[in-house]
Amino acid sequence: MAPLIQLKHVTKVYQSGEEKLFALDNIELEVEPNAFVAVMGASGSGKSTLMNIIGALDRPTDGEYYLDGVAVQSLNDRRLSELRNRKIGFVFQAFNLLPRYTAVQNVEVPLIYAGVGARARRKLAIEALEKLGLGHRLKHRPTELSGGQQQRVAIARAIVTRPVVLLADEPTGAVDSETTQQILGLIEQLHRDGMTIVLVTHEAEVGARAHRMVRLSDGRIVSDTRKEPGRPAAE
Repeated sequence: MAPLIQLKHVTKVYQSGEEKLFALDNIELEVEPNAFVAVMGASGSGKSTLMNIIGALDRPTDGEYYLDGVAVQSLNDRRLSELRNRKIGFVFQAFNLLPRYTAVQNVEVPLIYAGVGARARRKLAIEALEKLGLGHRLKHRPTELSGGQQQRVAIARAIVTRPVVLLADEPTGAVDSETTQQILGLIEQLHRDGMTIVLVTHEAEVGARAHRMVRLSDGRIVSDTRKEPGRPAAE
């Protein structure tokens, strides 16, 4: 099976005066369709930079990146934007919901950019929210929702365009332990439904829910382990 995500010798360098800072150093990574991968590492290890490159939010200094067969590094800004909107769903720690919009309006936003008509996008947004148990909160604004409900809205927004991969950057970092379990359960259900998941976290308990754990240190992959059936991923 061809990899959905493929990084070949990916390096990301930031210049600080005369000093070069390697945020990523010669990363080789392949992620197959319907995988559930946790990217782990301490602060400054390069995991957020890796997520930004996989999400086409940043470009590598060197190397090649392919998403669903597309050579991402060769795309111009317009086509990068189209790729992000069609193929990638993003979930962030801070939710990033629009405060004046209702839940259903927030979920409609990526569909607006995709050019979906008003009636169709409202239908798709309602379906996504109902799938995540928020059919009774369609007209509520973020301030009227709990942290867990806001994250559910953010997940609904991320999946409404039916992307090929869901990128979750510390998705449980702003919620309590009970809500963390609920959010992880939702992500696991999306994976069972066939979605590819790449989750960035510094929490071992969260990473252990994935089927594969990629650990970074100083911009390099130092371990890449897969879970055996019925056992947690190795730390």
